[in-house]
Amino acid sequence: MTCNDDTLTQLAGQLGTYLIAAKAQVTTAESCTGGGIAEAITRTSGSSAWFEAGYVTYSNRQKTNQLGVPEALFATVGAVSQEVVEAMVRGAQTNSGARYAVAVSGVAGPDGGSPEKPVGTVWLAWGDGEQLISLRRQFAGDRSAVRRQTVEAALAGLLRLLAQENLNVG
Repeated sequence: MTCNDDTLTQLAGQLGTYLIAAKAQVTTAESCTGGGIAEAITRTSGSSAWFEAGYVTYSNRQKTNQLGVPEALFATVGAVSQEVVEAMVRGAQTNSGARYAVAVSGVAGPDGGSPEKPVGTVWLAWGDGEQLISLRRQFAGDRSAVRRQTVEAALAGLLRLLAQENLNVG
């Protein structure tokens, strides 16, 4: 998958068009991307009209402190899990007041993988009010490639959510 800055900027611009039309805002809750989704969004001129907040919660402690992720989840399912990204989405929505949210947590590498969660494993979740959708992806490449693909998937998923399309494709 080839994903460059122009692609990310284009996706973020399209997201802004949709959000302005919906009179809605978005927030991000990021771990493995370290703020990359928010950075791509804020490249877009005028994004302050539709981007509410970005939370970079790399440590489990900050996932709990900033987003209200239950501490017990880390011991039972781990940070890279459906339950954690769903809690991250809900916390980001609650704290920011944004209608839409995306959250990501993954193993970008080169270390940190396991047989159950190899390098490139990423959980993404998207929220729209009460609706919550999450999915696990397996990305290939080095750390930079995994992070970039995650940013692209997060933005593309937000676009699909706004267009009321199936997020389990692509």
